[in-house]
Amino acid sequence: MTKILFDRLGGTRGITAIVDDVVEEHMNNPAINARFLPYKEQPEKLAVIKQHTIDFFSAGSGGPVTYSGRDMPAIHKGMNINPTEYMQAVDDILKVLDKHQTDDESKKDVLAILWSLKDMIIAK
Repeated sequence: MTKILFDRLGGTRGITAIVDDVVEEHMNNPAINARFLPYKEQPEKLAVIKQHTIDFFSAGSGGPVTYSGRDMPAIHKGMNINPTEYMQAVDDILKVLDKHQTDDESKKDVLAILWSLKDMIIAK
């Protein structure tokens, strides 16, 4: 029997490490870092965003977590994220999954989740 994605990503500990590394990758990516660097000066807000992201991916990957944050369109409303920025974020996530030696099946599953969210995030 195949493990659920949550377990394949390392459970809460693994997803937390992935989210931490993804945020760092976004902050170092010149194509999108302007959206993330201001949070360096707001560590409390950054911690809340990270926790919501951890909860979102934990719940969405089959983990025993309830996501209680806003939905994707509400979160990204007014941000006017363009397709290039979205793809840069996806590339950062895939790069981090490679860093964490995530297997190909799990990377495909994460990519499917990200792709399903695309229309809820771009140009909202």
